[in-house]
Amino acid sequence: MLLTIIVRVPFIPIVNKGQRSMKRLQKVQPLMQQIREQHKKDPKRMQSEMMNLYKKHKVNPLGGCLPMLLQIPVFFALYKVLMVAIELREAPWVFWIIDLSAKDPLYILPLVMGASMFLQQKMTPTAGDPRQQKIMMFMPVIFKVLFNNFASGLVLYWLVNNLLSIGQQIYVNKKKDD
Repeated sequence: MLLTIIVRVPFIPIVNKGQRSMKRLQKVQPLMQQIREQHKKDPKRMQSEMMNLYKKHKVNPLGGCLPMLLQIPVFFALYKVLMVAIELREAPWVFWIIDLSAKDPLYILPLVMGASMFLQQKMTPTAGDPRQQKIMMFMPVIFKVLFNNFASGLVLYWLVNNLLSIGQQIYVNKKKDD
């Protein structure tokens, strides 16, 4: 849990900026839809108009993905460490988790992690078409299934990361637009 916090701290400004960008992106959705309708037969012009809209409103459509991409190497390194570190074998943590390098025997951590992802998805400003939003709502289910057999320590890392992201999203949502 401490490792997750240490890894997240340097990314706080980047994540805040990405979340503010996503919030602004949500506000310009009607303008984006209007551009799509006006230029649906001319994809080049539509793309150009979209880029101008992004610049005008200081919106980065990839801003929400950058912090996640930067954290993937840490996630992969933790995965490798939990798989090969002999010192972590059968190192108890709390309650039913008796080995952070083994999967959760009761599947409670993956379930809570999936629920936290679902909550995080609901709180995140949406962008794009409704079909894309529906697909994104399946992500928590997919991740829950994937994480069922991952090491408990890795699921715990992802869960704490989700909870910190939720807290940060609440902070950004309450803060006045800049």
